[in-house]
Amino acid sequence: MRTRGVTADILVVGLGPAGAAAAGAAAAGGARVVAIDARAAPGCPVQCAEFVPAALEADLPWLAEVTVQPIRQMRTFVEAAPPDITAGFPGCMIDRAAFDRYLADDAARAGARLLSRRRIGAIGADGTLVGTTGETFRARVVIGADGPRSLVGAATGRANTALVETRQLMVDLRSEQDATDIFLSAAYPGGYGWLFPKAGAANLGLGLAAGVRPRLKPLLAGLHARLAGQGTVGRAAWGLTGGAIPVGGRHPVAAWRGSIPMLLAGDALGLANPVTGAGIAAAVQSGRLVGAAAAAWVSGDRTALELLEEDMALLFDASLRRARGHRRALDGAAVDPDSLRAHWIADPRYWTEAATEHAA
Repeated sequence: MRTRGVTADILVVGLGPAGAAAAGAAAAGGARVVAIDARAAPGCPVQCAEFVPAALEADLPWLAEVTVQPIRQMRTFVEAAPPDITAGFPGCMIDRAAFDRYLADDAARAGARLLSRRRIGAIGADGTLVGTTGETFRARVVIGADGPRSLVGAATGRANTALVETRQLMVDLRSEQDATDIFLSAAYPGGYGWLFPKAGAANLGLGLAAGVRPRLKPLLAGLHARLAGQGTVGRAAWGLTGGAIPVGGRHPVAAWRGSIPMLLAGDALGLANPVTGAGIAAAVQSGRLVGAAAAAWVSGDRTALELLEEDMALLFDASLRRARGHRRALDGAAVDPDSLRAHWIADPRYWTEAATEHAA
C-alpha cells in the first residue's frame, strides 16, 4: 500500500491562534501553505480561560463578533483579604472555539490548505514529518504552532520544560459582573485561581506548578465550594478541561532539521506570560510575524529569519524577562500576602525596573 505524501512551501503544525495566524500570513505572502491539526475542528475542545485584552481588536476587527461579554476591571483576592480592585482593565471574554474558527477561516481565504485529524508521530533528520497513519509531510519551511508540548520544538532542542498545569470548570454565576477575579494564595504554588465571567456563567480554574499537579483537583474543588458557599457561583459544574502553560520564557525562533528551517510560534515558542499565563494575543502576533518571515524566506530573502529573531526580541523579551523575574522571586520562598501582591500584575511594584533583577 502506497503511503500518501503532502508537499508545500510551508507546513504549519497546529491550527490554534498561532498556527492559523501563521498560515494566513504565509499564504498572503504568496507561499503554498498546508496547515495541519490533530483535532477535528479548530478550537475544540476549548482549553482556555477565554480572556483577551481589548487592544487585540486593533489586529482582529471581527473580535466583537466572538465576544461574549466585556471586562472592565480586575479584582485580586489575596488569601482571605477583601479584593484589591484594578479599574481600567479592559478586555473581552470570548467564545474561544468561534475565535479559532475565524482565524482558520481567514487562513483558508488567504489560500492556505487546512487539514484536520492529522497527528504527527515523528520528525525525520531531513525535516520530513511523518503522521501517525504513515502520511508524510514535506516542506521548505516548517512552522511549529503545536502548543506547549510542541513536537517540532522538542525535535529541535527547544522543548518547554517549565510548565504550569491547569484545571478549569464551567459554573453558573449568581450575579452579573464585569471583573476578572484572581485568587492568590500560598496554597497555590506557582499559579493562581481565577473566576472569569461569561454572561451568566463563568470559567472557574486553577493553575499550579507542574510538580504539584496532584493537588489541582482538590484545591479547585475547595475554591469552588468556597465561592458556592458565598453565593458567588452555583454548586453544579460542567465542561471540565485543562492543559499546560509554558512559563520558562522564549526560545530561539528558528532551528534546523537537515536543510529545513523549523520555526516556532505561540506557546510552542514559550510566549505565554510566566506570571499570568496569558498567551492568545502573543500567539496571534507571533504567528503573523513567523508566517510572513517564512514566506519571505521561501521567496529568496535569506535575511528574513535573522530579522524575525530581532523582531521577536523587541516585541516580547522585555515583558517575558520581567515576568520570569517575578516568578523566580516566589520560587522556594516563604510566600506572605505582601509578596503575592508585589509579584502580581495588578500591583504597581510589578512594573518597576527593580523587579526584573531576578531574571537571568
